[in-house]
Amino acid sequence: MIHASASPRRFSLRDFARRNPLVVVGVVVIIVWITMALLAPVLAPRDPLDQDVMIRMQPPSVEHRFGTDELGRDMFSRVLYGGQTTIPAGLIVVAVGSLIGTFIGAIAGYIGGIWDEIMMRLTELVMAFPTIILALAITAALGPNIRTAIIALVVVWWPGYARVVRGLVLEAKAQDYVEAMRALGATGPYILFRTILPNCISPAIILATLDIGTAILTFAGLSFLGLGPEPSSPEWGRMVSSGVNLFDQWWTWLFPGLAIAFLVLAFNFIGDGLRDLLDPRLRNR
Repeated sequence: MIHASASPRRFSLRDFARRNPLVVVGVVVIIVWITMALLAPVLAPRDPLDQDVMIRMQPPSVEHRFGTDELGRDMFSRVLYGGQTTIPAGLIVVAVGSLIGTFIGAIAGYIGGIWDEIMMRLTELVMAFPTIILALAITAALGPNIRTAIIALVVVWWPGYARVVRGLVLEAKAQDYVEAMRALGATGPYILFRTILPNCISPAIILATLDIGTAILTFAGLSFLGLGPEPSSPEWGRMVSSGVNLFDQWWTWLFPGLAIAFLVLAFNFIGDGLRDLLDPRLRNR
């Protein structure tokens, strides 16, 4: 009996991976990039800030796999170290933004009344501005650097989660199991955080997974526009920005651009797979 109950779960996961090969591809790509970013001090042949004008603008070769930039810096080393900035930035933005938005949306949906009105009007006010425009304004006001770029993105990221979670909580709190918990004498915080939220969290997880790629792309966009790390930093968006002015030297912008593209696609693949896995209507097809 134990073997019979364990095998369907094992085969269902295998079947899911077989029906969603892009999820496996996404997981592999993300693991590879995170591993290379963590091992950058070991894998990088040179310091990403070392300059040597005698070897500037060299195309990819055995010695310099991704070529060199206008200051003679090794592009392979810079791309590896760039993952240490761009990947954590995207993860932090989504993690903090989703936590703030989930908390605000859950409280607004459950309590209702004036709190709901105030928070939803604030949410709509933030969402009325295009994401990149508002992020640009906040970053420019606070001063361009990594910290302010992340803060700006968190400010514009939380409203989406607040609206999604609020709608789910409004629907869930009218269900019979919530009324049963009230009849049993459960307190409001217990009902919200132990009963309602666990049943509403799947859409937020899917949204967060899909958002990581978008956050990475938006952070790189801020850096591309000069509102991220300082110019010398090995950050992918900044490297693409520098390479645009050197379009004939294609390696200066192609490799950091491919790094951004691969990660964005990988997180999108995983998000789509999680949606299929966590949504019963899609999982049972």
